[in-house]
Amino acid sequence: MAALTQLTILAPGLLGGSIARAARARGVAQRIVLWTRRPEARLKLREQPWCDAVADTPEEAARLASLVVIASPVDRIVPLAQQIAGALAPGAVVTDVGSVKGEISRLGHATLSPRTHFIGAHPMAGSEKTGWEHSTANLFEHRTCFVTPLADSDARAVETVVTFWHDLGAEVVTLAPDQHDEIVAHISHLPQVLASTLCSFLAKKDPAWRNHAGGGLRDTTRIAASDPQLWRAILEQNRDELLRALSQFEDELHAFRTALSNRDFVEIAARLERGKAYRDQFRPRP
Repeated sequence: MAALTQLTILAPGLLGGSIARAARARGVAQRIVLWTRRPEARLKLREQPWCDAVADTPEEAARLASLVVIASPVDRIVPLAQQIAGALAPGAVVTDVGSVKGEISRLGHATLSPRTHFIGAHPMAGSEKTGWEHSTANLFEHRTCFVTPLADSDARAVETVVTFWHDLGAEVVTLAPDQHDEIVAHISHLPQVLASTLCSFLAKKDPAWRNHAGGGLRDTTRIAASDPQLWRAILEQNRDELLRALSQFEDELHAFRTALSNRDFVEIAARLERGKAYRDQFRPRP
């Protein structure tokens, strides 16, 4: 696909800033335009070499865009799509980076179709750090990016979004929004809840214990340092799928506790071996 005439990124944080850097480094767009809510952040962004302009309003930023990426927290994605709908050129495509897709994909499609198009996306990239200051041009290389069209999504718009993420270095997986939400409830949202809950539990113990923590606790709980408000919005939107995942995990934890209580160390060893085998089969880090 030829370079986009204009790529607009709304509310760039870690992901949005990395999209801009990667798009500039890879020649994905002829022109990159940003908008962010805070005036002081807009001033700093105007000094960055990886964008061409910083608009004062979302509508201004979106006006001439071929592709708009909404990189805000999940509870702001649909309102921003609604805000820019009237400013978009016919045929423009809007996507996002939100980690919940069901409601966002359906409401985004209803907001923009048929004059323009909303195609949901979710790159499995990032860290516990936030803000465009931590962004990098290689964040998406060899990382999965889900693209979540609806059954009646425009085929060309889907191709545009798939190609865009591929051009940023991601490995694209296309699937239905609800299937996406089931998957990430298990492999992303559940781990976040477990890490945060473990730290919340340990916070009730002697504060001095944390000073003796080794690599195991640090590695296991790294993501507990993530932005609580960002995760609150994610968990609100994927509540039902997460509840199902938590229920299944509680069954697993109860079975482990029962085996330990009964001194069934053969069963304990089998569960530890199964866990190790799963972890050993992870793909190497990019």
